[in-house]
Amino acid sequence: MYAIIENGGKQYKVSEGDVVRVEKLNANVGDEVSFHAIMVADGDSVTVGEDAASAKVTATVQAQDKYRKIIVFKYKSKKNERKKQGHRQPFTAVKIEKITV
Repeated sequence: MYAIIENGGKQYKVSEGDVVRVEKLNANVGDEVSFHAIMVADGDSVTVGEDAASAKVTATVQAQDKYRKIIVFKYKSKKNERKKQGHRQPFTAVKIEKITV
């Protein structure tokens, strides 16, 4: 059984027991959070749309962390313009506990 959930404008395919890195949530480590399911597939049956709206995906927050740093370097040739920036996107690691239809 798996489900497609939505968080932060992105969609994730999750199963029970998976650890997924989603956009930062305002929750502490150990808290239980729930997600809106867009689609739920259970063996041969697939529920989508309003049928899947009643489905609930519950998860436990495992960690609040940041991804590794990426370097943003802007450069204009022959103008002596250089700008270097670093960025680390925050994320929340959640463990999918249960998918209920």
